[in-house]
Amino acid sequence: MADAVGNKVAKDYHLDISVPQDGFFAKGLGNTDWGMKNRLSRLFNPISGNSMMLAFDHGYIMGCTAGLERLDVSIAPLCPYADVLMGTRGAIRSCIPPTANQALCLRATHDSSVLFDDMSQGSGLALDMEDALRMNASALAIQCFVGGAGERDSLDALCRAADAGYRYGVPILGVTAVGKEMERTSKYFLLATRILAELGASIVKTYYCDEFEKVAAGCPVPIVIAGGKKLPEADALTMAYRAIQSGARGVDMGRNIFQSQHPIAMCQAVGKVVHEAFTDREAYQFYLHQINS
Repeated sequence: MADAVGNKVAKDYHLDISVPQDGFFAKGLGNTDWGMKNRLSRLFNPISGNSMMLAFDHGYIMGCTAGLERLDVSIAPLCPYADVLMGTRGAIRSCIPPTANQALCLRATHDSSVLFDDMSQGSGLALDMEDALRMNASALAIQCFVGGAGERDSLDALCRAADAGYRYGVPILGVTAVGKEMERTSKYFLLATRILAELGASIVKTYYCDEFEKVAAGCPVPIVIAGGKKLPEADALTMAYRAIQSGARGVDMGRNIFQSQHPIAMCQAVGKVVHEAFTDREAYQFYLHQINS
């Protein structure tokens, strides 16, 4: 077993060397089977290689958070402007029309609610693969608390989900949750993202941070960033732009879209950054044009 004592700090991420494609556009996933590649091609645009995910899974720990009081009113109209819908099976079944043709990433863990001081108490699987397949899911999202009290349980849930995912050709999105005592630094995210990828996650979701290019380079599978707390629209677009420029293969935004005064315009603007190489300034000008036209 590796000993942490005397471990040398990583320093060469070979940022000047591109990752081999292995005959498939998604980083590190060229050796997976046809079914998984097909689902990945729904999650990520094969042309840009990126993904615009719309997250509305907040209710499973937060209840009726602002902007998600009526999912049928606030989220259903946004579906055409996203590549992937990130939600719980209950929310999707009850509030999203089955005619929606976006890829589904189902939140597949249950975690401590906001009633707890520290939500990093671990995750358990909240659905089985049969139900995910019934819903035509393209991926399952597993929340993991690396460094938190619930680390062991959440990583166990990730491993069991990855086993089922490889069995049925369903990618697993490992989510690096940040608990009360965890630091939002490149040092932490380098550790957390690498652990999730090495344990079987096909995609990793994490937060944008300083030196993000190292985090993206050190993770052997595609990384998407979490939108996090609500920011002014210009700032949220800047975060998305910097993340994509630093190696992220997409964004999974929720509050920065559905809590915007103009959610459809914001969703479209983020998509311009993700898929059309818009700068943050160009995307913000697009946003202003949409709301003023």
